[in-house]
Formats: sequence, structure tokens, C-alpha cells
Amino acid sequence: MTLEKFPAHLEDKIFEIRYESDDSVSKIISYFPFTDFEKQELVSIINDSGFDKFHSIFTDSVTDEEWTRTKDQIKKKFKDELFDIDKI
Repeated sequence: MTLEKFPAHLEDKIFEIRYESDDSVSKIISYFPFTDFEKQELVSIINDSGFDKFHSIFTDSVTDEEWTRTKDQIKKKFKDELFDIDKI
């Protein structure tokens, strides 16, 4: 399953999806924790009612409004900090 299979409002919040050798989803990593509704939506899309391997980089909860307002800044900062790790 590729990221393109997810609706834009969820795809935007996903940092990484990890897969098993059989191409089933093993873990979904988001920038901030998903809401219960978003988790239900993702479980429905990947068609695995028992899936519960949701992880997030940050532990703070943010509203959709906060996310929309700050997502570009957050993604850029996170990406820049990851690249700086390689320089150490």
C-alpha cells in the first residue's frame, strides 16, 4: 500500500509507513497523535480491523487548525534537524 492510497488530510499527517515482508502495514508514524476517528479511518483503509501500531514523533495533541497553520514549519524544522544529524 502506498501513501497515495490515503486521503490528503491523513497523508499530510503521516511521517512514515513501515511494511512487513508481505507488504502489509506494520507501523504508521505520524507527526502528532491521530485522533480516534483518524485511526478508525486508517484501519478501514488498510483493511485490518486489528491494526493498532500507531506511533507519533511528538506527543502533543494539536487541532486540525493548528496543524494546518504550522505543518510546513514543523515539517521543515524536522527535516532540517534530521539532515543536521548526518553532519555530526
